[in-house]
Amino acid sequence: MRKKPILIFFISLFSTVQFLIAQPIKKDNDKKNDIAVLSKLNAQFIKNFIAQDTVAHNQIIHKDFVCIEGNGHVFERNEYMKAWAHDYQNGGFTSFAYTDEVIRIFDNMALVRSKTVYTRVNNGVTTQGKGVYTDTYIKENGRWWCVQAHITPISQ
Repeated sequence: MRKKPILIFFISLFSTVQFLIAQPIKKDNDKKNDIAVLSKLNAQFIKNFIAQDTVAHNQIIHKDFVCIEGNGHVFERNEYMKAWAHDYQNGGFTSFAYTDEVIRIFDNMALVRSKTVYTRVNNGVTTQGKGVYTDTYIKENGRWWCVQAHITPISQ
């Protein structure tokens, strides 16, 4: 008769151990998935800039989004989106790419940092440039949104 309580104990113990072992695997898989999603959003962000695609960009940025430029100017969402429609062309860019992507996730918040390299023509003079940006994302209702972009130029 004592075999049933011992058997139940071991089954319960085995189930608990399996559950505890599975939790880190699930969290690792969730994190890998989030990193992949954030990397795609980062690529889309740059693609939107080059194409000046405000429709696609509206699908990425949060309703409370702000952008902090290298000169310290803070653009609220509406002002930012108006400029977004023409910034690539008005900036004289002829090429623009990003490298060295780093994604750090903290629960429902993530930092996406990359370096930019670009070529632009202003008043007939071609220059090469570099910058670093950090985009802050928050996860709401299972979806990542960019809530802030911070751009820092790198001195030549």
